Amino acid sequence: MGIKSFQGARDESKKVYSEAISVADYMTRKLITFTEKQSLLEVMETFMKCKITGAPVVDEKGRLIGIISDSDCMKQIAEGRYFNMPICDLSVGNYMSTNVQTIAADASIFDAAALFYKTHHRRFPVVEKGELIGQISRKDVMMASLKLCSHNWD
Repeated sequence: MGIKSFQGARDESKKVYSEAISVADYMTRKLITFTEKQSLLEVMETFMKCKITGAPVVDEKGRLIGIISDSDCMKQIAEGRYFNMPICDLSVGNYMSTNVQTIAADASIFDAAALFYKTHHRRFPVVEKGELIGQISRKDVMMASLKLCSHNWD
């Protein structure tokens, strides 16, 4: 004799998700940015004052040209010891990362989470038509997931 189920038929219809889940819904729009001519000393002072670990580097038209991070600064502090180069004289343009991976504003936070997991980056700039419009961080994605935790993620 087989096992009988007393559970009724499951609703196979797709649930429509009404909550906002795009990067644009959770990204930071008011960003601290730097130019390539600013000094690494100024960058480090801003990082400490604002409690951040990295920021986009933009040109005069607001287009993304790089990222400067605390890792870039650490590298120069460490190497400066060996080459007797004071960090005060170094400019962002010489030490920023220029091969910057971005994410689209209409990408889902789940896509962002997967990208963070695969790349181990801490932030992704959001660019639209060449212009920097925001940035999404790991923290932003975690905050979004907390807001969505009572929903099914279909």
